[in-house]
Amino acid sequence: VQLQASGGGLVQAGGSLRLSCAASGPTFSGWQMDWFRQAPGKDREFVSKIFWTSGKTYYADSMKGRFTISLDKEKNVMYLLMNSLEPEDTAVYYCAAARSTSALLREMDYWGKGTLVTVSS
Repeated sequence: VQLQASGGGLVQAGGSLRLSCAASGPTFSGWQMDWFRQAPGKDREFVSKIFWTSGKTYYADSMKGRFTISLDKEKNVMYLLMNSLEPEDTAVYYCAAARSTSALLREMDYWGKGTLVTVSS
């Protein structure tokens, strides 16, 4: 399994970005796909997850209403649309996958390399 995140960049506060995570490997049926982020000097934190089969989604409280996670199952791509970005959203964003629907950060099976999002004030 390989995951490749892309779409990061520099954006002004209030702006939007869409991150992509291209997934390659066997079927992801029954898997969960997550986005995490790590700001400078801080621990990696959960952003959002989506269940491949059901499409059910979860968000960290600070992202609810601003971020939207989605899947394109035909292309095996996961997206994270980020609106109303704030300087506090500046971080390296990582996509990850797990063969379950209850995995937490340390239980993720595969990680992609991160993509840097910088939000200027």
